[in-house]
Amino acid sequence: MSDARLPELDYDRVISEIADFIVRIVADAGCRGVVIGLSGGLDSSVTCALAVKALGGDRVTALIMPDSSVTPPGDVEDAKKLVEIFGLESHFVDIKTPYDAFAKALPFYDEAANIANANLRARLRMITLYYYANLKNLLVCGTGDRSELLLGYFTKYGDGGVDFLPIGDLYKTQVRQLARKLGLPKVIVEKPSSPALLPGQTAEGELGASYEEIDQVLYLYVDLGKSAEEIIRETGIPENKVQAIIRRIQLNEHKRKMPPIAKISKKY
Repeated sequence: MSDARLPELDYDRVISEIADFIVRIVADAGCRGVVIGLSGGLDSSVTCALAVKALGGDRVTALIMPDSSVTPPGDVEDAKKLVEIFGLESHFVDIKTPYDAFAKALPFYDEAANIANANLRARLRMITLYYYANLKNLLVCGTGDRSELLLGYFTKYGDGGVDFLPIGDLYKTQVRQLARKLGLPKVIVEKPSSPALLPGQTAEGELGASYEEIDQVLYLYVDLGKSAEEIIRETGIPENKVQAIIRRIQLNEHKRKMPPIAKISKKY
């Protein structure tokens, strides 16, 4: 079995380059700063820390948007702790209220439709972020990482509905290393990833593999162009996991593209 680990990054350089990227994106848009949906999880915490390094705390606003019926209270406390550490302006919005209003208003609402209901929560957060961004002349700073983007493990027009993605080229395991480099609280660095859209939900539980396994497969398949057979041989990861990860990449390609357009005009 060969060494299939991701290459080591110079995290000081990564921090500097992402900070420069954030400054450039905000300046080019002519905006005052950014607003971030701060969940208390790994990705949003790292993104928030990078935005503060780039812009200063006075140009970063955090929206904490739990659904009190499903969000673990510890996540809310971790998000509030980060707001305190960085000295950010923040606003607390319990999306259970608009969620319940939607459920009541929709004649076809189905309480048992877990995926649709989870996605509704994510899209309510996107609406809230963009409303605030429009009010204050801010950009919506996305928090997705490369693992999630490649797997399609995000909600289309939910947490995928953002203006830019500072950590979108970093795999999840690299984001965790970056969190250590940034000195984020241990409870956040080591927290299992979860969208927290359903009770007891964890990313690795839904995906059926650890991020250490997932990132190896993604790196070998996407970056190095290896076949499933080569990946299985080089990593020792079971075939069913490798095939499931590759299948997710392929099935969710539509999430990474703009909506297709029927080309008519040039035919006339």
